[in-house]
Amino acid sequence: MVLVGAKAGFDKPSAVQQRSIIPIISGRDVIVQSQSGTGKTAVFCLGALQRIEIGMRAPQVLILSPTRELAEQTQRVALALGKPLNVQAHACFGGTSVSEDIAKFEMGVHLVSGTPGRVFHMIKEQHLNPTKIKMLILDEADEMLNHGFKSQVYDIYKYLPYNCQSVIVSATLPQEILTITNKFMKNPIKILVKRDELTLEGIKQYFVAVDEEEWKFDTLCDLYDSLTITQAVIFCNSKEKVEWLAKKMIDSNFTVSCMHGGMKQEERNRIMSEFRQGNSRVLIATDLWGRGLDVQQVSLVINYDLPENRELYIHRIGRSGRFGRKGVAINFVKNDDLRILQDIEQYYSTQIDEMPMNISDI
Repeated sequence: MVLVGAKAGFDKPSAVQQRSIIPIISGRDVIVQSQSGTGKTAVFCLGALQRIEIGMRAPQVLILSPTRELAEQTQRVALALGKPLNVQAHACFGGTSVSEDIAKFEMGVHLVSGTPGRVFHMIKEQHLNPTKIKMLILDEADEMLNHGFKSQVYDIYKYLPYNCQSVIVSATLPQEILTITNKFMKNPIKILVKRDELTLEGIKQYFVAVDEEEWKFDTLCDLYDSLTITQAVIFCNSKEKVEWLAKKMIDSNFTVSCMHGGMKQEERNRIMSEFRQGNSRVLIATDLWGRGLDVQQVSLVINYDLPENRELYIHRIGRSGRFGRKGVAINFVKNDDLRILQDIEQYYSTQIDEMPMNISDI
């Protein structure tokens, strides 16, 4: 396992990895809370690989994610870590060919990473055999259980063997989610990070005061030259705003791409692929992108709109300095946003300074 981790680019395990890996490998039900970018995906993928019998070509691990992009990313991590063992992992989500899914399952896969809707459909239609599943993992559980997936997760769980191990992983775990987990977890070990430990270490955070909404665009144009040094993600709160801003930037001869949940899956895949490869430098997105997606080169996040709730802040900013990498976050703040900014500072016990006049100083 050390060899696999080293080959995958892991140097030293993060705090959450050190605390979580043994309970997961030992077969216990586990609730893991830790911020984005601390290596949670590697934790549960390594734990999952330990449970797989390679000789049995049937699904033995099921990982559920709230978005297609996250399901696909998790599959890639599992394939990379499981390559020396010849682990077969399949990503199963809507917007893709059902017949391809069926063909994959008939060939035999060890691990399934998918979204609840498509996974439940495949189980119900008897294309995915759940009887050998030893481990259920819910990734980004707060998003999953809060946004309409709760009943689908329950429906899937009913099909799983009684002794199936459950692992819940998330950056935030509000009390109502801990209550829900009582339904399908047996005496779980809770690895919970205290709120004041949810630091934004290694990420320089700034705000730019803009008196009017219209001023944001001019401010972004001024910043643009410095954005293209590395890759940047710009967050807006709605898909309409994302499309409006992307069009306005392109009309002003700036090169940007954009992504939101209203797009077709093929288009989202193409945009993500171009961004991962570095062909596209600036991505304008909604919070769909902020959920757990890791692009190595992103070192700058701009909140064109401050997030609508404080818990989304770490999902967005966690992108920009993952796992020890340095990053910069810039928040555009109107006068009536100051209360939200102060709330974020208090919640995360952090300090967000006004951006210096000379951007090279950051």
